[in-house]
Amino acid sequence: MATKTQEGAEAGTEAQGDETMVDAATEREAAQTDAVEEETAGEQDPAAEKEQEPGAAGEQEPEREKVPSGVGQGAGAVVAAALGFVSLSGGWIGTVAGAREQLVGQLRTSSTASVATQIKAVYGNSWHTTALWAGLFALAALLTGVVVLARPAFGTPGRPQAPWIKSVAWAGVALGVIGLLLAVLKYSDALLALPSAS
Repeated sequence: MATKTQEGAEAGTEAQGDETMVDAATEREAAQTDAVEEETAGEQDPAAEKEQEPGAAGEQEPEREKVPSGVGQGAGAVVAAALGFVSLSGGWIGTVAGAREQLVGQLRTSSTASVATQIKAVYGNSWHTTALWAGLFALAALLTGVVVLARPAFGTPGRPQAPWIKSVAWAGVALGVIGLLLAVLKYSDALLALPSAS
């Protein structure tokens, strides 16, 4: 009987030892799992950080400034040169306006009017109308060229204007000045005045 009791006590002690070892192993596994979870929580995914802080990515990456291509300035320079050329050549509008004024002068002038009156009404007014339209085109060319040349002062600092744009704009300004001067001289009869009727 004593032997059975001792064997039972030893078996109970061994069972308790096994349970203690199992409990210790379970506790170690739980501790390792908690440690891994803490480390994972401490290390955040970069994508998650970007999602959480949308403003931080915008602050770190510098914004690219929009650099003007100069297409508008180039187009303005070409328009200025074209308007200056039209002011010198007369242009379709000036020709039509002069022809209309000539027709109006013929209709309003009687056949009994003096030669000087007929010349002034038929040809003089037409000449002045053509000069007026040429002056308007010249003024438009001058203003457009000046705006194109002055545009870089109000744009992106430190960005130079393309040389060809400057050249064409200066050509438009020069043609505008010449056209405006000729228009004033023609309108005031200082250049190519009407012939005298006497």
